[in-house]
Amino acid sequence: MAKRGSRRAAAETQRRRQTSGRRGQERTGWRLWLRRAVLWGGALALLGALFLGLAVAFAARSLPSYGALKATQPGQTIVVRARDGTAIVELGPSPGKWLDSEQIPEVMKDAMISVEDRRYFSHPGVDPIGLARAVYVWVTGERRLQATSTITQQLARNLFLNSNRSLDRKLREGILALALEAKFSKQQILELYLNKVYFGGGAYGIDSASRKFFSHDATELSTAEAAIIAGLVKAPSRFSPTADVDAAVDRANVVLGLMREQGRISASEAAVDPSAVKLKKDVSQNSVRYFTDWALPQLEILLPETFEPIEVWTTLDVGMQQAAATAIKGNVPRGAQGALVSLDRDGAVLAMVGGTDYVATNYNRATDALRQPGSAWKLFVFLAALEAGYTPEDRVKDVPVTIDGWSPRNSGGSYAGEIDVRTAFAYSKNTVAAQLGNEVGFGTVASMARRFGITTPISTYPAMVLGSSETRVIDMTRAFAAVSAGGNSVEPYGIVKVTTTAGDVLYQHEGRNPTRLVPDYVAAGMTDLLQTAVSTGTGRAGQISRPVAGKTGTTSSNKDGWFLGFSSGITTGVWMGRDDAKAVPGLQGGTAPARAFAAYMRYAVKDRPVEEFQTDLQLPEWQLEPDDEYYYGGDPDEYYYVDESGNLVEPQRPGPGQSPQDPFPADGEQPPAYPAPRQPQYPDESGQAASDDFLDRATGARPSPAPVPAPSPRTRTLTPPPQPQQTAAPRPF
Repeated sequence: MAKRGSRRAAAETQRRRQTSGRRGQERTGWRLWLRRAVLWGGALALLGALFLGLAVAFAARSLPSYGALKATQPGQTIVVRARDGTAIVELGPSPGKWLDSEQIPEVMKDAMISVEDRRYFSHPGVDPIGLARAVYVWVTGERRLQATSTITQQLARNLFLNSNRSLDRKLREGILALALEAKFSKQQILELYLNKVYFGGGAYGIDSASRKFFSHDATELSTAEAAIIAGLVKAPSRFSPTADVDAAVDRANVVLGLMREQGRISASEAAVDPSAVKLKKDVSQNSVRYFTDWALPQLEILLPETFEPIEVWTTLDVGMQQAAATAIKGNVPRGAQGALVSLDRDGAVLAMVGGTDYVATNYNRATDALRQPGSAWKLFVFLAALEAGYTPEDRVKDVPVTIDGWSPRNSGGSYAGEIDVRTAFAYSKNTVAAQLGNEVGFGTVASMARRFGITTPISTYPAMVLGSSETRVIDMTRAFAAVSAGGNSVEPYGIVKVTTTAGDVLYQHEGRNPTRLVPDYVAAGMTDLLQTAVSTGTGRAGQISRPVAGKTGTTSSNKDGWFLGFSSGITTGVWMGRDDAKAVPGLQGGTAPARAFAAYMRYAVKDRPVEEFQTDLQLPEWQLEPDDEYYYGGDPDEYYYVDESGNLVEPQRPGPGQSPQDPFPADGEQPPAYPAPRQPQYPDESGQAASDDFLDRATGARPSPAPVPAPSPRTRTLTPPPQPQQTAAPRPF
């Protein structure tokens, strides 16, 4: 028994030793991998630190001297000249007096450090705490990775790099920041920064900003003024006190709060009111800036890369620009905005107004805003109809109609019955426009708008004929200018040439050969309609005591008002409305926009000779006969007719071996082909397949007109009178 007990004890001891050995081996393996990770990590960190140290040392050796950095220019100077050569805007750097570190007010330094880099005096150029916080926020998924740049990093970017948001640029920015800190003192870096940072409006450095915004140099900055300037760095355009005083004051209060929180100012100093600061009135930010904001970005395409000072000679007429700004401001309804574009016959932009006040809002409504054009869109509907064979004298019917469930109505709900095309356009009859669009095809109308320069999306639903598709003022003006040019394309442009200050030409505008958009007789017919709309129709307020052609446009609930027209080679488009697209009481194209158009055009054309419009229709031979005879010849037997049972019978067609009558001229000129229109719905027709007018002709109840050598009025019975229905649609003029 004793032996068995001793054997059991020995076996248990052996088992415990084996278990302990396995656990020791496991602990030894885990510790081994941990030890390896620490060693490899340390080696990689050491290697990275060595590489970073070498890169920083090399960058520090390559940096210019402090004096050279002080002398660097902040950017390119651009002088913009009007068409007569007068300077209208000077853009680019406007550096003030250089202030040494001891001349810069401490409150200015404190304000900048508080809002841009609170740990400026404790980090080596890159803020590891800020970087770690940004990585943590990114890892937790709250927002994308974005590390706040230190003052030194911002200076490195402004001096040596661009603003591209790439990892490579960020790494180089960090290395250069470390190099700057290694080569220069904190006070030197802060001095460079405060004298070179951009504050908007061409102001580089705190002295330039102080003179621009407060009319005194930076040595006299108060706490509130310093807070306003420091707040501009984040977004100079958005927080500029000359553009948005409220935004600048709100931002300044944020800066004051940070200064108080960090103990840089007392509670009483933090309580100052930035809104009480007296701002310098900026007279340079006038309506001309709408034009320069549109034209100058084109230099990136027109010019090779250059950093030397340049002069940009433009098409802008100073007098016309002032007249345009006055016309818009003097006629726009209260609470609304206005825009105007005026083009010369070759497309040169003579005037451009993008709003009532550039300082209040620099949003360019002439080139950027998308608004419904209302009945001004009928330009394309009637162009398509004229190209399809209509003439201004042709008879149409202004009656209720329903197309694909949509029933347009005229302003006031009245209908004139049978009228001619000219009258229908002059009084902006919605029912006639809808019928014409249905006949030629809504896709054809959209194609016509594209042909005339409309670049925005275009609907092909029936209501599109009343201007439901949004477009830009400059595009609509361009389309009307093409009609004024006899149906030839017009390309708006604003830059004539670009030169160096020494006079060397870097760019010269060369006009393109115009493209024929529609035949000249179509443009003549359209001019006839547009002239009538101003002389007797909805655009009478646009008259200027000389021939004028134009069209009004008003959208539903008076949200948009338009007037576009031309006279003596100048085409002008005017729009008015609210930015939030709310209704403007009393706004119609024939009221305030038409009055603004007339006020501007009286000045614009005063030195130009009076020009009569070309409205004589020199039609091609295929259009000189009435439509029925054009398609089927002069033999009554070739018309459709109704048999004794009331069935519609097609005319006899040429059989095999027979030669069909050729209605086209010998030179092979063919009329344009158009898709079959959608058929209107007529609930009261009881299945009648053709109109009474057509059947009267076909059955001989009324004789068909004989061919004539010149255009004659024709009745186009587009729609038999259905029962009126009413659905929501854009208003007419």
